Amino acid sequence: MVLSMKVSAGDSVRQVIEQSGILQQYPEINLNTNMVGVFGRQVKLDQSLLDGDRIEIYRPLLADPKEIRRRRAEQAKEEGRADKVTGGRPDPKRAKK
Repeated sequence: MVLSMKVSAGDSVRQVIEQSGILQQYPEINLNTNMVGVFGRQVKLDQSLLDGDRIEIYRPLLADPKEIRRRRAEQAKEEGRADKVTGGRPDPKRAKK
C-alpha cells in the first residue's frame, strides 16, 4: 500500500506512521516488533525525515526463501530436470538410455 502525505519538516518516522492511520487500518503492525526503513535502508523510529522520503514497514517473512529454494531443487532432481549430483541442468551426454 502506498500513502502520500504532507508532513512537517523534522517529523520522525514514528510520528508520520502514526499520523498516516495505517496502524488503525492494519492492527497487526506493531512498531515495537516490525522493522522500518527509508528507501530500503533500515532506520530507527526516531529518525527525522527529509522531503520526499519513503517510509517502509517490514513484515516478517511467511516462508524462508532458502527453504523454498531447497525444496524446488529437490523436486527438480526427482523429476529429472536437474542433475542428481551437481543440482545443475542434466548433461544430455550422461543421460541414461
